[in-house]
Amino acid sequence: MNSKLIIGSGFLVASLALIGSPVIAAESKITPVEKAELRQDRKEIRGDRHEIKADRRELRKDHKELRSDRRELRRDLKNGASKEEIAQDHNEIVQGKAEIKGDREELKQGRVERRQDRKELRSDRRDAVKN
Repeated sequence: MNSKLIIGSGFLVASLALIGSPVIAAESKITPVEKAELRQDRKEIRGDRHEIKADRRELRKDHKELRSDRRELRRDLKNGASKEEIAQDHNEIVQGKAEIKGDREELKQGRVERRQDRKELRSDRRDAVKN
């Protein structure tokens, strides 16, 4: 007897849920304007990801060049190169370090921008569902 009551109650709840679901769906429908805004946010995030990848590649390239410049300086010191050549090698190393610092700053800025874009996307999603 209890099992029939439980099954009957389950059917009643399920039918009420089915009847009410279109009403809930209609209330949370995302408008075309909101869809466009969300799409734009996703594009910005994707663009930020591409920038971050490019910045990482640039950073790796600059590290490789710095190692090469250091090798060249060691080789010149070992072979007794002129003071001008050693000074030039030293300047290249200093310049390489500055490029690496700039690349790190760009990478950090890209991460900040991506974080802001993600935050904006989440906010826009919440607003779209509320409206």
